[in-house]
Amino acid sequence: MSPPPSLSALQIRLGIYARLIRLDRPVGIWLLLWPTLWSLWLVSGGLPAARLLLIFIAGVILMRSAGCAINDYADRDLDRQVARTRNRPLARGEIPPREALGVTAVLLTGALGLALMLPPLTLALAVPAVLLAATYPFAKRWHHLPQLHLGLSFAWAVPMAISAYTGDWPEAWGWLAFLATVLWVVAYDTLYAMADREEDLAAGNRSTAILFGSADLFMVALLQGLFLLTMLLLGLRLSLPPAYYSGLVIALALIANQIWRIRDRDPKACFWAFNDNVWVGAAIWAGIALALADL
Repeated sequence: MSPPPSLSALQIRLGIYARLIRLDRPVGIWLLLWPTLWSLWLVSGGLPAARLLLIFIAGVILMRSAGCAINDYADRDLDRQVARTRNRPLARGEIPPREALGVTAVLLTGALGLALMLPPLTLALAVPAVLLAATYPFAKRWHHLPQLHLGLSFAWAVPMAISAYTGDWPEAWGWLAFLATVLWVVAYDTLYAMADREEDLAAGNRSTAILFGSADLFMVALLQGLFLLTMLLLGLRLSLPPAYYSGLVIALALIANQIWRIRDRDPKACFWAFNDNVWVGAAIWAGIALALADL
């Protein structure tokens, strides 16, 4: 029997796993978490149960982490061809691919354990959520809309959160929130793809940034505008107080600044704009929380 690894070796391994699942880059966690929190706050009238809140926060962390691990497994050869990703653990050969699959399996098992604590409908909705997350890394090989694939994956948290609270399918406002999330994700993930467009073209990847071509700025602005319009309709349908719309105004200002900053399509500016969407989500959540506190 081989001796157990030393503490330092174990720490190094855990550090590699942490980078594999991007714990050092939590932007993706926040971007998935915000629509989940919007939904929990709205469906509960501003007072989500602590148990549900903790389950969904943990679920978001586990699912996003599993998505990163399976994404890097699928892209381990492509990542070596892109400057921004060539230092990822699998691209550098720091761990064998089978370990990434093992990490994914452990994380998905943890997420399943959380789903088993939720109502039957929510547990059933977790199945397409896993399928969407597992197939997303391969979408760029199949079609030019991997950003839509990601949008559906992230937006699936909305009906799951609502059904976890009610035990039933979402009402019309829930599907407005779902649509808004899809539009938002496609917009900000297009920004992400714009940062890597030239290298993606060289590697043979597909994306909305490539599909939109010279209309990319217009399409991002259009998608962000439709996102805000859908959130406006959501507020009107629920008769939310003015505080809700203050969050939308702040989000509009942030988005306008993003569009201005990427006007020259500089890759660094596009990546900054992608990250800045964390604050868009935060502004909308703050508006929801303040609005419901007024009721």
